[in-house]
Amino acid sequence: MNTFTMKLQPNHFYYMKNGTKRIELRLNDEKRSKICIGDKIIFYKEPLLDESFETTVIKLLKYNTFEELINEYGTKICADKTITKQDLLNELEKFYPKEKQSKYGVLGIMISLN
Repeated sequence: MNTFTMKLQPNHFYYMKNGTKRIELRLNDEKRSKICIGDKIIFYKEPLLDESFETTVIKLLKYNTFEELINEYGTKICADKTITKQDLLNELEKFYPKEKQSKYGVLGIMISLN
């Protein structure tokens, strides 16, 4: 079992900390492809990284694009019920352009709060 660290934008940090967001969305790049079920992830709130919480990976979801993953699971557990699918996709594409999604695929990391 390994422990990973990840940074989250403040709104997504609170969605997850409050239990709304239960799937973290990332590229399935070299770093994230090492994550396994049972691993721990400590999430830090950007930009100061002064708040954190620990989670356990309970399931890994592999898709070609974020849109496919969100179509399957919805924004309610991939972010929050207050955000639209298109707004979430636009936000994700700022960090992970479609070219990178095509190159690596995407990973939904289903977590439980510790």
